Formats: sequence, structure tokens, C-alpha cells
Amino acid sequence: MDTPLRVTATDAAHQLIDKLRAAHGPLMFHQSGGCCDGSAPMCYPKGEFRVGDQDVLLGEIDRCPVYIGRAQFELWKHTQLILDAVPGRGAGFSLDAPTGMRFLTRGRVFSAEEMAALG
Repeated sequence: MDTPLRVTATDAAHQLIDKLRAAHGPLMFHQSGGCCDGSAPMCYPKGEFRVGDQDVLLGEIDRCPVYIGRAQFELWKHTQLILDAVPGRGAGFSLDAPTGMRFLTRGRVFSAEEMAALG
């Protein structure tokens, strides 16, 4: 079995990424852990959010790196994150905020076989 992806995206998310990249250049995501922005995935111009030792790179969506805090990763490591875009207002600091669409994270629990492939 191939190693499953830890993060994927829907067609709606790909479309919103394309729109934001056209306006802002290269992008990156950080899966928020709560507090001010709930659990919304935050979209930034690439390099504008400082990633540290406590962040885990989940993968890339359309050449955009997707990170999550290590503590949150430990809670969600059994789950594939699925980046989606839905109508609504995005989180305050995220580039999607003024677009009328917002990123949303959905999840799917990995099967036992997928977990074994992930190691």
C-alpha cells in the first residue's frame, strides 16, 4: 500500500487557492489549534507565518505547504485532514476572510492498514 496523504483538498478548496495565489503569490497554511480562530485552517502568504520546532509539515496542497502544531498533530495523527472551501467569512488573519468563501477542515479517520503504512 502507498503511504496515504495526511492532507488533501476538495475541488472548491483548489479553486479558492488558485484565486488567492493569483492575488497574493505563493501561499501556505497552518491548521489553527483553537483560541481566536477556532479550528480554521489559516491561509497566509508563504513565509508570513513563522513556522517553528513545534509545527509539523502535513504535506502540500497545490504547492502550498500545510502545517499543524505538534500538540494538535498528536491528537489528530490518526486522521486525514481534508481542506474544503465553503460560503462564509474566513478567520480574521486568513487571506480567505474577505472573499465570501472560507476554508474549512474536514477529517477522515485512517484505516488500520493506512495507519500501518504511515508507521
